[in-house]
Amino acid sequence: MKKILFSALLGACLLTSCQDMDIPPKNIVTSDDLLSTESGMDIYMARMYSTMPFEDFKYLAERGLNSYNGWLAGFGFDGTGDAVNRDGYCRAFTGENEAYWGNAFTLLRDANFLIENLPNYKGNYPEITYNDYLGEAYFVRAYVFYALAKRYGGIPLVTRVISYPASSDELEVPRSSEEETWNQICSDFDMAAQLMMPKSPKRGYANKYVALAVKSQAMLYAGSVAKYNETVSGRLTGLGQKTGVRVMGFDQATAAEASKRYFTEAYKAAREVMENGGYSLYMKKWAEGDRSAMRQNMIDMISDTDSPENIWIREYIYPTTTHSFDAYNAPYVFRSPLSSAVCPTADFVELFEGFERYPDGTLKVTTGNSNTEGTYIMYDNVGDFYKNAEPRLLSYLIAPGDQFKGQTMEIYAGVYTGTTPVKPLMRDYSYQAQGDNYQNLDIAQGDNRTLYMTPDPNNQTIVTLPDGSKMNAAGANGPFYNYNESAMTGLLGRKWLKDDPSFTAREGNSDQHYILVRYAEVLLNAAEAAVELSIAGAASPDGSDMLGVATDAINDIRRRAGATLLASKLTGSNESRNEVRKERRKETAFETGTKWDLRRWRVNDYDNRDGFWGEERDKDKFSSNSHYRFRGIYPFYSATDKKWFFDVKFECLAHKQFEYNPIDYYFGIPGNEVVKSKVIDQQPNR
Repeated sequence: MKKILFSALLGACLLTSCQDMDIPPKNIVTSDDLLSTESGMDIYMARMYSTMPFEDFKYLAERGLNSYNGWLAGFGFDGTGDAVNRDGYCRAFTGENEAYWGNAFTLLRDANFLIENLPNYKGNYPEITYNDYLGEAYFVRAYVFYALAKRYGGIPLVTRVISYPASSDELEVPRSSEEETWNQICSDFDMAAQLMMPKSPKRGYANKYVALAVKSQAMLYAGSVAKYNETVSGRLTGLGQKTGVRVMGFDQATAAEASKRYFTEAYKAAREVMENGGYSLYMKKWAEGDRSAMRQNMIDMISDTDSPENIWIREYIYPTTTHSFDAYNAPYVFRSPLSSAVCPTADFVELFEGFERYPDGTLKVTTGNSNTEGTYIMYDNVGDFYKNAEPRLLSYLIAPGDQFKGQTMEIYAGVYTGTTPVKPLMRDYSYQAQGDNYQNLDIAQGDNRTLYMTPDPNNQTIVTLPDGSKMNAAGANGPFYNYNESAMTGLLGRKWLKDDPSFTAREGNSDQHYILVRYAEVLLNAAEAAVELSIAGAASPDGSDMLGVATDAINDIRRRAGATLLASKLTGSNESRNEVRKERRKETAFETGTKWDLRRWRVNDYDNRDGFWGEERDKDKFSSNSHYRFRGIYPFYSATDKKWFFDVKFECLAHKQFEYNPIDYYFGIPGNEVVKSKVIDQQPNR
């Protein structure tokens, strides 16, 4: 939706001079002007939507929502394991530099004003239109409360317009309990869904099924917090010192029932979207048994504005409303002005099918039982390591040898000219040896070196091969050992990038839309809620076979993705829960929900990190107490063999290390808000 600068309509009043101050200036826009006509409501709605807390191309987790300028933005490098990035804002999602607080309450005032005042103009509209406008106000309020709740827990539930001036008692609203907060969110989404039209009346507006889809997401978050706070050291709960209200977490006596109640609401909302919303998985290019078609189908799913999977999108239109995602995230050879911000990890790749594995489940790159044993497996082509990978994965990545924007993507770390078969380059691949670099190995030093690498793209090392031909020591897109703006992990992100050779990225000229909610997520919401309810021994909320619904949902997604279908029906067990979580991690990768999923599952801290990927796994492979790191997949060319081999080790260019502690599952309330208020409580553990 194009932003309409409502404030500009008010600015002229500052220049007005009136002798009779009781006569309102004619260039003042009144509530009557805005609320009495559809054209006025267009302005009002545009004002609200332009300040919604959307986490899309303009959002950077480290910075937060308030700046919202999209500078250096990208997805998946906020400690989720999807990817890493070279810069300082690549860190675990433990807070936002600009807290989402003041702007939230400004938007809440707009929503509450509409709820309180639109009834005065009810006669100006057809009933369906009036209800839809009112529903939009409840939807905006629910959406803002949801954005606050997943950051802070219990929040001030401002559900009325606070008139100014007023006494401090009237102005100040204390934090409600976390349970009361989620209950209000549920109620507001219900009211929105009840009032709104089933189809958006205007492009960019929400509708009944948008409200239900987001409700299912929010209630899944609430149910997870109510259940999994109990698994974290200290139970992550406590009372505010000023008010005595349980502002964080749930009472132990009611947490289990609250969790079931929220999972029930999530399931019901998702099911209504599935049954009546008219959405479907994107299958326009899909073909049974055709891996290439499956991959292209998922690439197109992201870029097709008219996809039947799109439930709610945020559109960008060149040149009026644009973003800069391509300018920061495209491969180095398309650098403009930066590049390569999203570099997927080996840990992420290991979630997917199509790779040989060691006994411990990690990627197999040698003939032994670990990457310190045997000799490297050789490949004729640099892309052969990925040739059997799940098509869905390949739609997310730019792998070595891939085609992108009409060019073959050169990605490799070095050239080996020594004897064969090639033994493991490192002696130790453990977390404790994470700081080891290839360029510091003895075989990469001196005049008799046998491993050649390149420090940066402006100083390519040229290697003379045994047949006398020449070859660059690193690919055109890296990785370069002293230049992080390249394929730091041996991979680059593809999702959301424009693959059009005629498109030249610049800052502020990208117009790819962002999908805020899509149908696959609703299927995953239903599946997760169903399994959680089954674990809790709860009955089906709508009489459906919950586990059958969950199984079908996962298999529909896997079939579209080119993955193996479930061999049996899901059960009410942690094993099935983990299957659903893992599927969610794969399907929604490089979208903004992953960082919130890991938080609501309470799996980021060291004691619970075995479930980090949505499956049980030895945390010591990427962890050391509160710290953890991720690995890359580094291609090398063996000049003697004229073949390629791969090495998997901890990312060794920027040496990104993340840290997460239980305290980080809730952000701290902005300190200035606590200091100046008699009723706003800080988190109990801060």
